[in-house]
Amino acid sequence: MNDIRRTILWVIFGFSLVLLWDQWQVFNGNKPTFLPSSKPAAVAAAPAGTTPATSSNGVPTASGTTSGNAGAVPTQAAAAAPREQVVVTTDLFKATIDSDGGTVNNLELQKYDEADRTKRVVLFENGSPATRYVAQTGLLNPVDSGERFPNHLTPMTAKAGPREMADGQNTLEVSFESAPVGGLKYTKTYVFHRGDYAIGVRHEVANVSDQPRDAQLYMQLLRHGTVASSTMFGTNTFTGPAAYTNEKKFHKLDFKDIAKGKIEPPPPANDGWIAMVQHYFASAWLLKGDPASEQLRREFRVKDLGDNLFTVAMVATLPKIAPGATQLVNSVLFAGPEEEKKLETIAPGLDLVKDYGIFAIISKPLYWLLTQLHGILGNWGWSIVALVVLLKAAFYWLNAKAYASMAKMKAINPKIMEMRERLKDKPQEMQQEMMRIYKTEKVNPMGGCFPIVIQIPVFIALYWVLLSSVEMRHAPWIGWITDLSAPDPWYILPVVMTLTSLFQTWLNPTPPDPMQAKLMWIMPLAFSVMFIFFPAGLVLYWITNNVLSIAQQWFINKRLGVLGK
Repeated sequence: MNDIRRTILWVIFGFSLVLLWDQWQVFNGNKPTFLPSSKPAAVAAAPAGTTPATSSNGVPTASGTTSGNAGAVPTQAAAAAPREQVVVTTDLFKATIDSDGGTVNNLELQKYDEADRTKRVVLFENGSPATRYVAQTGLLNPVDSGERFPNHLTPMTAKAGPREMADGQNTLEVSFESAPVGGLKYTKTYVFHRGDYAIGVRHEVANVSDQPRDAQLYMQLLRHGTVASSTMFGTNTFTGPAAYTNEKKFHKLDFKDIAKGKIEPPPPANDGWIAMVQHYFASAWLLKGDPASEQLRREFRVKDLGDNLFTVAMVATLPKIAPGATQLVNSVLFAGPEEEKKLETIAPGLDLVKDYGIFAIISKPLYWLLTQLHGILGNWGWSIVALVVLLKAAFYWLNAKAYASMAKMKAINPKIMEMRERLKDKPQEMQQEMMRIYKTEKVNPMGGCFPIVIQIPVFIALYWVLLSSVEMRHAPWIGWITDLSAPDPWYILPVVMTLTSLFQTWLNPTPPDPMQAKLMWIMPLAFSVMFIFFPAGLVLYWITNNVLSIAQQWFINKRLGVLGK
């Protein structure tokens, strides 16, 4: 019975490693090895020369008219050639803002390189449907009058001013102004702050007509729906829209569910935000800057535009604007890395865009502890080592009892082997005799398996921490390890990992069944292949864990006199 249970545990552990390795391959841009996706990696762009059809929910057409219901968020449509592509350069961004609608249609992160380090990370990009990702805003007319207001397709004029943040300059403002449309003039000002990924966006809506105007301000993120392939357990980090309100908390809005019409966004609220989430980076629209803006009533909307394009929008209802009056709304466009501590300071719940999967309850405390250690040690690699030492100390007495049980199993192993040989033709008597020996020797056959059960969720939780934490990206340890989020380029850590696993197998009691005994030696070798492709930080964690486990088990085995048996 003990042999069967141990084998089951090893199979579960091995299968978990297979799934994790498979997904690490996907996140590094490779094809899945064991569970390839049957879906194409990307959707081809629409043929050149085609014009998107006007939808029935208020999509502005190329001629500038609007069809369908009033108040619907404008979606991607054909528009006139842009008047100007304004390039803005700061210490963190190189942004391109289209003067048509004042849309951010390209955003390069100056401080982050792609995985191969050959170019900067590009977050927003106005490419084909397979790569398009932009941030849009505009005004809606909630009254079904057929009259439209300035939106993200409306030509705007870029006001004169600097486009590059100079040395010593902490703030850079870039403004766009529309001509009056429907009696409203819309001015949008981007405010870039040095060292801050939260871009202030100031919306000024002036009523130049002789009648009061009701208007809605929408803030929208449009993104392609291409995501990494997923496995049956969904071990990849989430990619797609998200929304948050204080009442309903954090909502993931999956692209597939949006396409099927199964998504139910949060109900209207006086708080909350929307976001687009991906591995390591995110973007979000927030109403922030003054109480009047933060407390505006807002709706949350998602839409499948076709061509693999999706939108998530936040629509805020503005107070009635009197003739000659101007309504000011302050918002924030966050676009940058998912640095958990910084996200917490921007808005409630924004740190949740950093996806820990189902292991968040373990991963978040591990990340907190890891950052505290990093604050002391100043190196993420040594922080991982220190984290393992603390975890082993916390579980010391629990592991000690388990290793003592394994040592006793190793001590009685010759007696078990002799009994199995003697009763090999009498399985029922063999089982009864085995249980009698366990009872006489006061051995719990499951006692040695408990540390494995405890360590598997911690192992997977730390995997999520290393997988999701942008701080680990390109973080060095020592010598040849220059990126803890990438595999060891010289395979030294996987080899050390294999050797420690084999030594640990030697310390453990040998299963009586010869086939199971061979399996116990083969599995570390099989796992070593997967560890070649695991992030170096994760392999470092497991090596440290193995070394400390070996030291503790060696001490207990020696004390009980079972070394070498």
